[in-house]
Parts: sequence; structure tokens; C-alpha cells
Amino acid sequence: MSTLALGFASFPVLLLLIFARAPIGLAMFAVGAAGLTLATGSPAMVLARLKTESFSTFSSYSLAVIPMFLLMGQFATRGGMSRALFRAAGAWVGHWRGGLAMAAIAASAGFGAICGSSLATAATMAQVALPELKRAGYAGGFSVATLAAGGTLGILIPPSVVLVIYAILTETNIAHLFLAAMVPGLLAALGYGAVIALYVRRHPEAAGSPMPREGKVRATLALWPVAAIFGLVVGGIWGGWFTPTEGAAVGAAGTGLMAWAAGGLTLAGLRAALFETARASAMIFFILLGAALYNGFLAFARVPQEMSDLVAGLGLGPFAVLGLILVFYLALGCVMDSLSMILLTIPIFWPLIAGLDFGLAPQHAAVWFGVLVLIVVEVGLITPPVGMNLFVITAIDRSTNPAAAYGPVAWFVASDILRVLALVAFPGIVLFLL
Repeated sequence: MSTLALGFASFPVLLLLIFARAPIGLAMFAVGAAGLTLATGSPAMVLARLKTESFSTFSSYSLAVIPMFLLMGQFATRGGMSRALFRAAGAWVGHWRGGLAMAAIAASAGFGAICGSSLATAATMAQVALPELKRAGYAGGFSVATLAAGGTLGILIPPSVVLVIYAILTETNIAHLFLAAMVPGLLAALGYGAVIALYVRRHPEAAGSPMPREGKVRATLALWPVAAIFGLVVGGIWGGWFTPTEGAAVGAAGTGLMAWAAGGLTLAGLRAALFETARASAMIFFILLGAALYNGFLAFARVPQEMSDLVAGLGLGPFAVLGLILVFYLALGCVMDSLSMILLTIPIFWPLIAGLDFGLAPQHAAVWFGVLVLIVVEVGLITPPVGMNLFVITAIDRSTNPAAAYGPVAWFVASDILRVLALVAFPGIVLFLL
């Protein structure tokens, strides 16, 4: 078998391992190591590659932003910020039909502004909002679908761990990506709110009783820590006061101090936050290493170059190529998590996109494509059969079967697809803040 054929044959093997529930990082590491061994005829190549990949991957200064953002999310959870967000959103819209579900979306958007992880946002807001939704009589499947969709805002509204990884892979300015993602993130939250309004009108039995009116001013004033942290981190990065890595460290320290001042961060809580951050960071970093080794094998087998030549030979226009890539992401999202998709595909797809003319400057094309990819990747977090956010929330609410959420979640997926079409047609929506 030729090296190129070996490279293409590795894709079904990788998917088979993923279907067999092998950890994503381990699957990519094993397939990459086996592929290099078969292609070169010697395991020494794997060891040599592993030495260089380990150093080049983990010595990146930009990667330090990941544990800082994860720690910021841990501190925010223990400081009661997620609960304050939900109470404030409920005070404004909770008395509407479906208002409690809209409040969960708004709170997820707010929490996403201080937490760079979709799964963490989904899990945190499920613990806060799910008991209230059930108490108000909301249908279990609709509640799970709402919180799963709201969780995707954790990686769309900056700061975002996935955007950081994309920036490193494509050598794109992280601050520009954060700015560009803000308007699509707000549009996502508004779109999800509209979906809830339409769904409860079509299925009134899914919505429970409205919340009683509460003091809006007092509930809103309780959000000053969230606003301060978000303004400090994003505003500081945008204003050039500090780099994204320094901003993440400042945000983590500030969130930790506020959580401590609020009485939610004890010594035991600090130890637990550090442990959870270390565990999540280790998982992400191992996926990074596995992806680096596997992508190194694909590059050795010339798979990216051959795919680029194949697409060029089809004679398709730039937007047709972009559409095929986005559809591929939607399909891949059904079987793979967002971070793994980015690490596996961006080294292959970005050179294709960079070689096409969309009428944009190269740096703007990189930002625009990154936001589009982020949105379609987020859709994969709520689509069956994997739908990681769905499984995270149903693990918390064991009384609801994940299949009960598939119907309601399709409405949120439709909203995402419409938003992608709008951003493809009008790149200025993404780029006007730059």
C-alpha cells in the first residue's frame, strides 16, 4: 500500500476507534503512531517525531491561556455568578411565555463570557436552571434541549478555548477572533430566544408556569462582578493593555478574588477548582498531542496536498468549496467533539480556504472562516447521536432520556444553520468590529 493510500485509509480506522468509545486523544495518537511506523518501516520515526512534537506543542506560550480560562470558569461557578446570572435573566423575561427557558439561554450567554468551555457552561447552567425549569413544569426534553443549546454559547461568546486553538493552528490574531465572535454570539442567543418563543407557541404543553415578577434593578446590580470581569478581560485585550494570555491570568485572579469575597471559594473549593482545571487541561493537552502526531502522519503521507489538488481540479467556486467544508463539519460533528474536529481538520482545510478568493484580505478571511467553523462545530455539540451537551445534561437529569430532546433540539439546529447562511452571505457581520 502506498503512503498516500495509507493516509486516506487512516480516516475510517480513526472513526472506528471513536465509535468503539476509545478516548479521542488516544485514538489519534495510536493511528498516527501506527501510520508513521507502517509508512517508514521503523518505530524510530515515531519516537523522533514524538520528541519534537511534544516540545513544540507544549512549549507554546499561547497555550497557557487554556488552563487560565478553565480556572476562571471554575471560580465563577463557585462564586455563585451562574446563579446570579439566571436570577437576573429571570427577573427580566421570566414572566413571559417560555420566559424561564429564555432566562436559561441569557444566563448561559453571560456565563460563556467568563468561561471558555461549552461543556462547562452546559453542566453549570444545568445545575442552576434545571431544577427551576422542572419545578415550573417545563417538559424534560425541551428543558434539556434548551440548556444544551445554551451551553454552545460557552465556546462562541469570547473567551473561547476552541478559538484559541484555531488561532494557534492558523496563526491568526486571538484578539481579532474574540472581537469577531461577539456579534455572532449575541445573534445566537437572540436566535435561541426566538426559537423558544416559536416552540412554546407551537407546543404550549412544553412550557411551564411563568415566574413571578421580581426586582429587576436589584437582580441586575448583582451582576456587576460578571460585567467587571468580562470588561476587564475582553476590553483589556482589545485595548492592548495586555496579551490574551495575560488577560486570561488577570481574569482568573479577579474571578477568584470575587468568588472568595462572596464566600463561595473556601480552601477546599480552591483545591477542587485547581484539580478540575488540571484534569480538564491534561485532557485537552493530550488531545493536542494526539492530533499533532496524527496530523504529522497525514502531512508525511501528503494527504492535505492531495486533497487540495483534488478540490482545485473540480473547478468549484470559492463559496461552493466553503459550503462543502461546512457540510462536512456538520456531519463530522455527529460523531466527534469540537476540539478534536478543529485539531484534525484545520491543518487540512485552512490551506484550501487560504488559497481561495472570497474578496477579503487574508487576515480577515482567516477570522471569518474561524467564526464560521466555530458555529458549525458548536452545532455538533447538540446533534445526535453524540451531542455531547445533551449527554452531559441528561447525566445530571437522569429522569429524561436523551432521545426526548432530539425533536426540540432540531429547532435550535435550524436556527444555527440560518445564522451560518447569513454570515456566509454577509461577512461584514463578523468583521465590522475589526
